[in-house]
Amino acid sequence: MLTQTRQRAEVRDRPFNNLLRRLSVGDFALLEPYLQPEEVPASELLYNPGDDVEIVHFPCGPSLATYMVPNEDGRDVETILVGREGAVGGIVSEGYLPAYTRIMVKFGGPFVRLRVAKLEAAKLRSPTLRNVFARYADCMLAQMFQSTACNAIHSIEQRTAKWIVSAMERTDGDIVPLTHEQLATLLGVGRSYASRVIQIFKAEGVLETRRGSILVRNPDGLRLRACRCNESVKNHFEEVLRGVYPSEDTPGS
Repeated sequence: MLTQTRQRAEVRDRPFNNLLRRLSVGDFALLEPYLQPEEVPASELLYNPGDDVEIVHFPCGPSLATYMVPNEDGRDVETILVGREGAVGGIVSEGYLPAYTRIMVKFGGPFVRLRVAKLEAAKLRSPTLRNVFARYADCMLAQMFQSTACNAIHSIEQRTAKWIVSAMERTDGDIVPLTHEQLATLLGVGRSYASRVIQIFKAEGVLETRRGSILVRNPDGLRLRACRCNESVKNHFEEVLRGVYPSEDTPGS
């Protein structure tokens, strides 16, 4: 029992990133000397298409990063959000290959950075570490596949509710720092369209808007209006990396 208690204490002492906390004591020790904490503001650009991917960024606590695909009309369309359940940069490609998308900080806060070369060296030393990151890469691809399907078949209202629920789960609160313009970017629609959907939800008593944020008044009602894409992704995470995806059982403190 003492050993288990000590192990739990060691995990709590790590950066509040569920993927890092999922690692065994030995695997985390391979990375710990090279982890660099930093505070990153919202809208900070981590990668542009074509950049060499040399750094892995781990969002911690309520911080969020986003993948944005640039299009020929000049608009960026956001594909997935990544919070403390994972990391961005060099996960699938193993680094150094050029970035395909923009990766930007959506909600600022604590991050941990790690050079891809250090991660790859640690993977060579530990099959279990390599396995965890391979499993996370699988979960990330599942998110991308689900996002593609969601954009093709679900209504703007369903997708709006899905994005807000997704952000709410990762920020551990009923206030989501999301503007109408940011929501429009997530949905790939004009700001006026996103604002109309928000007005509908406000009229139904599901949420309120504040300056630069959304207050969720009825989380259950919002989930009922969302598509099931978040649930599909969470179920896959639970099958592949149990306990990593943020939930009510893993509070952000």
